[in-house]
Amino acid sequence: MIIEHKTIDLWAKPLLTWVTMETPMEQSVPLPSEACFAYIMEGDNHALSIKPEIKAEPGQVILSLCGNTVGRMLSAQEKGRVSTVVVHFHTEILRQAYQNSPPSFWKELEAPVVQFIVQTAASGLIKRYFESLVYLFEYREAVSEEILVLKLKELIALLMQTENSPQILQIMRSLFSERTFSFKEVVDAHICTPATIENLAMLTSHSLSSFKREFKRIYNDTPASYIMDKRAEKVAGLLAVSDESISHIGYDCGFTSPAHLSRVFKNKYGVTPSEYRLNLSGK
Repeated sequence: MIIEHKTIDLWAKPLLTWVTMETPMEQSVPLPSEACFAYIMEGDNHALSIKPEIKAEPGQVILSLCGNTVGRMLSAQEKGRVSTVVVHFHTEILRQAYQNSPPSFWKELEAPVVQFIVQTAASGLIKRYFESLVYLFEYREAVSEEILVLKLKELIALLMQTENSPQILQIMRSLFSERTFSFKEVVDAHICTPATIENLAMLTSHSLSSFKREFKRIYNDTPASYIMDKRAEKVAGLLAVSDESISHIGYDCGFTSPAHLSRVFKNKYGVTPSEYRLNLSGK
């Protein structure tokens, strides 16, 4: 149940959202689909996702290319209470705020964004930043267009200089990227990530149905079948060169459990991963 839901708009689009809710909720928190940066003000430390591990922990921030994903995760938290302030990165607002020029710290992407959602502890500057946003909600009559643009640029400047988090930098750079990655480049970059088919559709700018059609045209296979096949190939390659445990290799390649890995691997190679490694050692 949503207890309180406040928004502040810039140029007729939500720029800031402050939502407090009792979870779990049947419906997702209504957040725009665009990229967003969320600060957890109140939470019960419950896991919102397993891989990557995201928790509703106070003082943590979540940066995501998809606001809908954040909304679903927050809504699905175990029984508890969550309060979060969210900054939305609408493409049109970014272009207008920066007059179609990227921020000074921006660099062009060299590869597709692989981790589309990341959580980290808020730095002192980020905490202060969100404290200032709370005052904007309390004194809305004093909030001007100029102030909102300045606050948006302040956050982007802070995140663009987060050198210790390449995942955050990658997402932030993508907001202003002029480079277009092909459908195949995006899909192949996410073979071993926890991205869902819905996520891949979003990242390739397709609806779910058009994504499946385009996938079938390019790969002559379904997304699930192709991805599992490529993950098994990745595991086989690592078994030949790595001393890591099979379970560790499996998790790194996107398998949810050793049993899942064993089933997919044996279906492709006719032997289990342990048998495959044993056969390699005997050569």
